[in-house]
Amino acid sequence: MLGILQKGMDVRVCTSEDSCRFGRISELFVYEKFSRVPATKVEAGDICAVCGIEDIQIGETIADKAFGKPLPSIKVEEPTVKMAFSINTSPFVGREGKYVTSRNLRDRLFRELERNLAMKVEEGETADTFVVSGRGTLHITILIENMRREGYEFMVGPPKVINKKVDDKVLEPYEIATVEVPEEHMGSVVELLGRRRGQMFDMQGVGSEGTTLLKYKIPTRGLLGLRNAILTASRGTAILNTIFDSYGPWAGDIITRDQGSLVAFEDGTSTSYALASSQDRGQMFIAPGAGVYKGQIVGIHQRTGDLSLNVCKKKAATNVRSNKEQTVVLDTPLDYSLDDCIEYILEDELVEVTPSSIRMCKNPKLAKKTR
Repeated sequence: MLGILQKGMDVRVCTSEDSCRFGRISELFVYEKFSRVPATKVEAGDICAVCGIEDIQIGETIADKAFGKPLPSIKVEEPTVKMAFSINTSPFVGREGKYVTSRNLRDRLFRELERNLAMKVEEGETADTFVVSGRGTLHITILIENMRREGYEFMVGPPKVINKKVDDKVLEPYEIATVEVPEEHMGSVVELLGRRRGQMFDMQGVGSEGTTLLKYKIPTRGLLGLRNAILTASRGTAILNTIFDSYGPWAGDIITRDQGSLVAFEDGTSTSYALASSQDRGQMFIAPGAGVYKGQIVGIHQRTGDLSLNVCKKKAATNVRSNKEQTVVLDTPLDYSLDDCIEYILEDELVEVTPSSIRMCKNPKLAKKTR
C-alpha cells in the first residue's frame, strides 16, 4: 500500500504475494464536483484515477515498488450468459450503419473490455464472429444499445447460459426471482414460473392493495423471455426482479416459446393486400410499405412451427370494374424493442441491429425449412 502517490512514480502491481509486476504512473486525476482534474500528488483517503498501467484487473493492488504487499483480492462474479456477435449479412447491410466490417466490430468489442471488466470477449468459430459473455442478458443488451447509438451495424444470436462441469456433472446458473403480483393474477404467474422450472421458497402478502410477494429459485435459462410472459399473464401489473444466486444441478429441458415465426417469402415492400390475409396467420411486426427481405421474421405464428408468407404480393390488376369497394382493415403491428427481440429469438434466429432499425431474421446457416 502507498501513503502518497505521485505522477511519474514507479510502483509495484500485485495480484498475490507471488504474482507482481512493475509499472509507472503516467497521469493522476482527482474528482472535483462532477469533473476530473489533473493532479501531481494524492494522499491516503483520496479518490483518484490512475493512468499508465496496462492490463490492470479488478482486485489488483498498486503498492510501493520496494516493500509493497497486495491487499486481499476482490472476487468478481463470473459471467452467466453469452451471446454471439457477427457482422450484418442481410441484404440491407450498409444502408443505416457507419461501422459494418468485422474489424470495426472486433475493435469496438475489445475496447469495451478496458472499462467493462466484468465482461469477456472471445473469438468465435469464424473470423467475423465474437462471443460476448456477461452477467445476464441486461449486461450485454446495454452494450448492444450503446453500439447501435454509436453507428455500429451487426447481428446477435440468442442468449445462452454458461454451464460448468464439476465431477462429470453439468451445473447451470440459478437466480433468485422476486415477483410482486396482484392476487387475481397469482395463479397464472405461479403456473408460468412452474413451467420454467422455478421452485418457490417464500410467499407473503404485501400491503393492503391485495398484492402477493413470491420468491423463486429458478435457472437462468428459465428467465429468458420470462419478463414479457409475466407482464402478459398479469396484464402488466406484475413486478419482476432477479439476482444471481449460485450454480446448481441441471434442471432439465425448458420450453421458453411454443409459437413459431412468420417469415417473409421474398424481397420487396409489404402491401396492405398481402398483410390483410397474412394477419389471419398470427400477429404481424410490420406495417404496409415496409421493406423486407427473404428470411426476415415479420410476425408471430399462432401455431408451433414457422410459416413462410408473401407479404409483398400485390392485387392483380384487371379491366373489370367492381360494383362495391372493399375496405381493408389491418391490425396494429406489434411494437417490439431490443430486449423483446433478444428474448424472442430461438437457436436458428438472429437479431439485426442498426442505428435506425431492429429486425429479426432466420439464421441461413441453421434455419430449418419453413412450410
